[in-house]
Amino acid sequence: MMEEEARPLLSSQHAADSRQASAGSLDIRAKRPFYVEPRNIVDHDPQERISAEAAILNSRLHYYSRLTGSSDPLLSPPNHVVPQPEEIYIYSPLGIAFKIPEGDQTAKNSSLISIFAIWNTMMGTSILSIPWGIKQAGFTLGVFILVFTGLLTLYCCYIVLKSPKTIKSVDTTDWEFPDVCRHYFGKFGQWSSLFFSLVSLIGAMVVYWVLMSNFLFNTGQFIYNQAHNINTSDSHFGTNGSDQVICPYPVIHPDGDSCGGGHAGNDTSFERLWSKTNTVPLYLIVLLLPLLCFRSASFFARFTFLGTISVIYLIVLVTIKAARLGFHLEFHWFEPTHFYVPEFRVLFPQLTGVLTLAFFIHNCIITLMKNNKHQENNVRDLSVAYLLVGLTYLYVGVLIFGSFPAPPLIKDCIQPNFLDNFPSNDVLVFVARVCLLFQMVTVYPMLGYLVRVQVMGQLFGNHYPSFFHVLFLNILIVGVGVLMAKFYPNIGSIIRFSGAICGLALVFVFPALVHMIPLKREGRLTWLSAALHSFLILMGVANVIAQFLM
Repeated sequence: MMEEEARPLLSSQHAADSRQASAGSLDIRAKRPFYVEPRNIVDHDPQERISAEAAILNSRLHYYSRLTGSSDPLLSPPNHVVPQPEEIYIYSPLGIAFKIPEGDQTAKNSSLISIFAIWNTMMGTSILSIPWGIKQAGFTLGVFILVFTGLLTLYCCYIVLKSPKTIKSVDTTDWEFPDVCRHYFGKFGQWSSLFFSLVSLIGAMVVYWVLMSNFLFNTGQFIYNQAHNINTSDSHFGTNGSDQVICPYPVIHPDGDSCGGGHAGNDTSFERLWSKTNTVPLYLIVLLLPLLCFRSASFFARFTFLGTISVIYLIVLVTIKAARLGFHLEFHWFEPTHFYVPEFRVLFPQLTGVLTLAFFIHNCIITLMKNNKHQENNVRDLSVAYLLVGLTYLYVGVLIFGSFPAPPLIKDCIQPNFLDNFPSNDVLVFVARVCLLFQMVTVYPMLGYLVRVQVMGQLFGNHYPSFFHVLFLNILIVGVGVLMAKFYPNIGSIIRFSGAICGLALVFVFPALVHMIPLKREGRLTWLSAALHSFLILMGVANVIAQFLM
């Protein structure tokens, strides 16, 4: 008894025993804070409902919360003060608290919805560069690299998904992968994960600006030609029956021959005012810079379905074009011919850089899978989603590369944006460009919002410190996009550089270390596992270095 009385009231051992004692009970305290004024408690009907029990509960929670900070578990509200599941209220930024019946089970998704959400999230602009990447690597090697990279990134994503569960010392229920990195690597892990996340976001915004300039230019060109009855079919090189495929930029063959070329035309006033690199990127500033300054991106989130529609339309477009053009494949394993590239090329790292970003979802996979109704199926659903993504990329890449007419053109004419291989007067491609343009106009502000939240939140502790802070950040981002669209509008190279750099940390290095460190601490790390995961890190480093050598 004397020993029990001598124990400090708030010792760490006492706190640990309290946490262990309540571990088996329903973890309602994870849903704090319940800072809801009683007059804001409402039921499903529009009439305000004031509950005396809710008012008393709210006051008691305020009392306990004032005793200590929310990060200190020693004086957290005891279980008898925390509401029962049927009494939980979710606070809304509008000042209203809504009662959620049956706990939070209504927010859970089925496996099918979770798989589709991952597929929809990963299907980005990289799909436009997959045929070009396969051409850079060679057809046979390109297909092999696509499958291998998909399996490799799937395994790394699996490590990221299970990483919070490997930490037993703290509650990781609400953790994301940057929290795991901060746990193992401290401030370095936190800031480095932020940096590489910004690389992926800003890289995507630059690619979007280049593509939006491209799509807007071709859309305007199509409308102008139709309005003035201008027929440009005679000036296009490489026509093939009813479907025209062009080589927009001259490609000099080793023999000295050239593949096609652009339409020289006359330097009209329209061409001076409507230039893909000189004027159109500037016109986008008037539209997009004000949208970036919105406080919230919730309005643009309503149009996320357009991404799915655009990808489905691209798949249909590729199928139609391949059926009309037919397949043009000849296998020349190591030596190029006049019309075909070899099956194995030393430029294959350009494809690995593109695919690193194409299969990149590691920074948000934990969030996506938290809403899966059957958590035991997370690994299976993740694998199925990656399978569908890989098949989609393989389908588009193989069909575009295989159906590209060689002869009369050569395979080296395939562009980083395969839509550039179709003329501006192609109606089916025109619809695809319009759909993608509208989708990107709605997604671009959301990407800017994510950049703002991460940068301003870390620097100022406020997502919107002032209008001028936000405007200055947005001007920097837009300026980078305009410069790249004017001087280096090669989305394939932009994607491969940003993909390799952000993938170095978030796909290869951090997942491999996060896998090895807990095994090392528990004494279960084998030499084979250490060698394989160290080789994984070396592959990520080599992927970045190779991009600068191509």
